[in-house]
Amino acid sequence: MKRIGLIGGLSWQSTVDYYRIINEESAKRLGGLNNVESIVYSVNLNEMLGLMGKGDIATLGGKFAAVGKKLEEAGADLVVLCTNTMHAACQQLEAELHVPFIHIADATGAEIRRQGLHKVGLMGTPFTMGQDFLKGRLREKFGIEVIVPAEDRWQEIYRVIQEELTFGILKDESRRWFLSVIEELRAQGAEGVILGCTEIPMLIKQSDTDLPVFDTTALHAMAAVDLAEALERQDAVR
Repeated sequence: MKRIGLIGGLSWQSTVDYYRIINEESAKRLGGLNNVESIVYSVNLNEMLGLMGKGDIATLGGKFAAVGKKLEEAGADLVVLCTNTMHAACQQLEAELHVPFIHIADATGAEIRRQGLHKVGLMGTPFTMGQDFLKGRLREKFGIEVIVPAEDRWQEIYRVIQEELTFGILKDESRRWFLSVIEELRAQGAEGVILGCTEIPMLIKQSDTDLPVFDTTALHAMAAVDLAEALERQDAVR
């Protein structure tokens, strides 16, 4: 398999899950003691959120592009940005890379379409729910209608992400509250729900609800393994 470059630390808790999933899946495919080579560059979450909060997408995008180049120079054959929210600033990163970049919406949209769903809910940070960088890509590229929770739910979702999940704190009361919001999305016609912050799958699992949930962390990580394998096959037949 080709070498995977990961831009992480957004938060490091979910980056650990990326690393685990990528290594578990590649080991399963390669067999024995083999696993895919990977390079992780962990950035400062507080700095990146500060730029996001100020709407300074140009500076944010430049920082991610610089990290992406470092991964490429270190030998990464593809790059993933281990976060939903920061994909608001991925355009410059993608443009300046000379290796493939996997957009998290593409990995998610492919699975939603595979399951034949057309309208889904989205839970994430206020940036992800309120802006169009994820919703718009799913709509335009996959024909998926995306709805979000009522705006008065956004701050509590974000509080749980920032104050609990980012620190690995999992509370039953927070899980119950998130599930109540998922039921509100179901009542609005959602056929499934995107866990559109890479920390949310730490709290909400498919076993918690009968509504299909789309774990963006796992889908993105698996897409990275798929591409690493495909690129290796392409080289083998040249």
